[in-house]
Amino acid sequence: MGIGDIAGLIAAIVFAILAGFMIYPLIKLGKMFDQIAQTVKQTGDHAVPALDESVKTVTQVNKSLSDINQISDSAQYTARNVGALTDLYASLLSKPVIKLASSMYAAKKTFQSFFGKTSQPRHTANSVKSSAMPAHASKTAKASKEQA
Repeated sequence: MGIGDIAGLIAAIVFAILAGFMIYPLIKLGKMFDQIAQTVKQTGDHAVPALDESVKTVTQVNKSLSDINQISDSAQYTARNVGALTDLYASLLSKPVIKLASSMYAAKKTFQSFFGKTSQPRHTANSVKSSAMPAHASKTAKASKEQA
C-alpha cells in the first residue's frame, strides 16, 4: 500500500466519523420537524371548531342587531307620530282654549265692574298683624322668627 492509499483510507475513516457525528443532530432535527407537524395539525383541529363557533356568534349578533334596528325604527316612527299629534293638538285646541280663557276673564271683569267689586289682594292674618304693630315691634318679631 502506498502513501496515497493510506491517505485515502485515513480520509475515508475521518469522513465516516464526521458522518457518524452528523447523524445524531439530523435525527434530532427530524424529531423536531415531526413535533412541529403534529402541533400544526392539532392547532388546525382546534381552530376549525373555534372558527365555526365565531361564525355562529357573529350570525346571532347580526340577528340581534337587526331586531334592535327594527325596534329603534318603530320607536322613531312612534316619536314622529307623537310629535305630529302634539302639533295637531297645538293647532286645533290651544287657540280655542286661549280664546275661551280670555273670554272668561273678560266676563269676570265685566261682572265685577257691574256689581262694583274690584279684585284686591286679600291680606292674610300675619300681614294684618304685622301692619298693626309698631315698627320696632315688627323688627323684633322678624328677628325671633329668623332665629326659630
